[in-house]
Amino acid sequence: MTKLEEVLSHNREFVANKEFEKYANNNAIDRRLVVVTCMDTRLTELLPKALNIRNGDAKIIKNAGAIITAPFGNIMRSVIVALYELKGDEVMIIGHKDCGMTGIDPKVVVGHMMKRGIRQDTIRMLHNSGVDFNRWLTGFENVKSSVENSVDIVRNHPLLPPGTPVHGLIIDPVTGELELVTDGYAYLSAQNDASALID
Repeated sequence: MTKLEEVLSHNREFVANKEFEKYANNNAIDRRLVVVTCMDTRLTELLPKALNIRNGDAKIIKNAGAIITAPFGNIMRSVIVALYELKGDEVMIIGHKDCGMTGIDPKVVVGHMMKRGIRQDTIRMLHNSGVDFNRWLTGFENVKSSVENSVDIVRNHPLLPPGTPVHGLIIDPVTGELELVTDGYAYLSAQNDASALID
């Protein structure tokens, strides 16, 4: 049985046994969180449990490393849509310890592409067309700095609704323990205090 057949077989049983009923929430949004986190499979069930997130509580956006690199890229677009159109009102960037994006080497990734059948002339053509593999496939050296950089991109975005708390955290993918990197409430309070001094 293929992986697809396994999924479809399980799904038929899931629907027939009405197991979906325990996940129904009638689109009620309780926490209104927008979470950007890593696609690491260890976080699939652990992260929602560690944050006490249920269906309807959060829009969870996943990518490799929980990295936001471009203020007008797909991840930031999803954050903006979640805040304006899907009733989100706080953002959490959650990286994790022992992330596969730590120290990733773009040259090694390109080497793996070629081993799996991507031809050298394809790589050369993309490079000559302006694809910077070193930038596009790069990871980070330090998860804390990566979370801080992503938080800064969100906090400084010109379309972020004013007063939106943006938090940065790191989760342990084994225990689920959270480490606070930056508190969005404290940041907003400091910004308000600074504005009051200027006025």
